[in-house]
Amino acid sequence: MVRLNRIYTRTGDAGETGLVDGSRVSKTDSRLAAIGDVDEANSAIGVAVRHVGDGRLQAMLGRIQNELFDLGADLATPGEDFTPGEMTLRIVAEQIDRLEREMDEMNETLSPLTSFILPGGEGGAAELHVARAVVRRAERSAVAAAGAVRLNPLALTYLNRLSDHLFVAARFAAAQGSGDILWKPGATR
Repeated sequence: MVRLNRIYTRTGDAGETGLVDGSRVSKTDSRLAAIGDVDEANSAIGVAVRHVGDGRLQAMLGRIQNELFDLGADLATPGEDFTPGEMTLRIVAEQIDRLEREMDEMNETLSPLTSFILPGGEGGAAELHVARAVVRRAERSAVAAAGAVRLNPLALTYLNRLSDHLFVAARFAAAQGSGDILWKPGATR
């Protein structure tokens, strides 16, 4: 589907970039901010994968990384028809359902929360918390872009669910080591 013979094209030198339909927009466009934040989230997940020791969690994160490329293509495809096609990538409900199933499965092995969790921990937990925070920013950017242009509502739902998934994944990774780092309100007073 993708073939890149050359990385630089010079088509963006004037501050514009192309969308999937061939139209061009400013690199400061809110849609592109969302796409860039999704790309950064994908990179943060890639870092986390290197630190996660659990093979099942690595596989989940690998699927998510592929889906984030699909999500970027979805955001970069103008229009009002959000039906996926052979040449049109769109986020679909089944991807969101899978995230929820995976969260439920991981959560079954975790003790209930008794406090807020500080972002950190071993076994990839700290990196997953960073990825979660970046996904939250990507979601805010996508919501802002959706105020200006029509975006696939399932793309927004996917980002919201993904940040939850990464929170549970961070707890799951931390449980493989010394556990969650709990917030101690007022501990330094």
